[in-house]
Amino acid sequence: MAVAATAIVAGSLTATPASADVDPLDRFRHQSLTWQSCDDPRLDPAGAQCAEVTVPVDYSAPRAETMTVAISRLPASDPAKRRGVLLSNPGGPGAPGLDFMIDVREGMSSEVRDRYDLIGMDPRGIGRSTPVNCRWQHGFGLESAGLDGAGFAESVAQQAELAALCAANEGPRLRHITTRNTARDMDVIRAVLGEERISYFGTSYGTYLGAVLTQLFPERGDRFVLDSAVDPEHYGSVGMVRAMGPVNEAAFDRWAEWVAARDSEFRFGADRFAVRSAVQDLVRRADERPIRIGEFTVDEHSLPMVLYRGLDDPRHYPLLARQIRQLADAAEGTEVRPEPELAASLAFMLTARPRDYSPALAVLCGDVEAPRDPAWYWRDIEASRADQPLFGAFANNIPPCAFWAPPAEQPTAIGNAMPSLIVQSTGDTRTTHAGAQAMHRALTGSRLVTLDDVAVHWLYGNYPNTCVDTTVNTYLRDGTLPGTDLICQDDPGRESR
Repeated sequence: MAVAATAIVAGSLTATPASADVDPLDRFRHQSLTWQSCDDPRLDPAGAQCAEVTVPVDYSAPRAETMTVAISRLPASDPAKRRGVLLSNPGGPGAPGLDFMIDVREGMSSEVRDRYDLIGMDPRGIGRSTPVNCRWQHGFGLESAGLDGAGFAESVAQQAELAALCAANEGPRLRHITTRNTARDMDVIRAVLGEERISYFGTSYGTYLGAVLTQLFPERGDRFVLDSAVDPEHYGSVGMVRAMGPVNEAAFDRWAEWVAARDSEFRFGADRFAVRSAVQDLVRRADERPIRIGEFTVDEHSLPMVLYRGLDDPRHYPLLARQIRQLADAAEGTEVRPEPELAASLAFMLTARPRDYSPALAVLCGDVEAPRDPAWYWRDIEASRADQPLFGAFANNIPPCAFWAPPAEQPTAIGNAMPSLIVQSTGDTRTTHAGAQAMHRALTGSRLVTLDDVAVHWLYGNYPNTCVDTTVNTYLRDGTLPGTDLICQDDPGRESR
């Protein structure tokens, strides 16, 4: 969807003459929407409708170029009990979110569904909204630096190429694909929907977006749930990713124990030490001779990312074990046809299909500037190898942001007393429990609910837990936060570790 100097959404947005007495954002806040079929196999059967909202590309120049943001709406189940709207974001950044609330509402009580219109959104630059398209043909902005200096040099060149493609194909507009502007878009959406205040559910990166929204528009917030929270003190392409190194090593050991208990099936060894040794050896072999599997070539840069993508939830352990077994068989020379999930994962990582990850990097790089000296990253990669042999070279690797134009605005400092509810598992491999504690400290009116001894990223609506779900539903239903921070236990009978 092309950017236009003056866009028209549903035929209802018109230019407003310049005047000292007219807020230039009024024409955006007072646009009318046309709700229609989403033309989506999940949203339409659920009873959702979709619309497009026009927003400025640059909020400091609202009379200049515009773009569209796609939203969806699942109406409140009981109009008589309706409280307002619950906006949402599934994280990423870079994840489309039009159908996200279909998943989230699985955790909702009927009383919560009665009270809210559930609003999904593809943030600016993503999905059906005016998209970022850097035309990446390979890579997705996150990869391991490899095992030696030569591998790191390859990674530096790859990341620089990705950044150059974004600069060449997106130009100045790229600087406005940011969290602060997405939060501003959400306030426009609030106004267009006729609401004085909004409630919000966000997970992963969406927790940071929600925190920025409370910081920029504190008077517009109602009930905010932040699930699997980002550390606001270390948000960005460097700090966030670095925190993933130690927790993914720990998650690998949990997975290795699970695999070792099933050695007759997966054949990596009968204890976690043997499994770790076998997988680290597989990475070394992929460095010496990249693994050919189906149409894909997996090397030391990409193999650790297969592990990373599979360690975010113990329910994925069997799938990950089968994938690594297939890669090990292929490394031995067996002709292997990758199972569909592995093929889809490799296509995303290696060929930028069905979509590339450039919108995510646009947000991360547009929010926070990264160090630019490759030697700075290399020193930390080398220092991390002793205790992070699988993931240190990924977590400390140079990102495309090191080659990006400087951000248009300074990062948002998070610190306010707006009430909110933060939920987090202790073993989260994407956003750490320590990061959630940092978010809790920054949002002084918040309560933190910890699901103990569970390694799952995104809980409410994804990983059923009586304690977590009841606490969130109570808060969304009547605004009651727990009197103190809570520690929840996994439900009896669930194999979560």
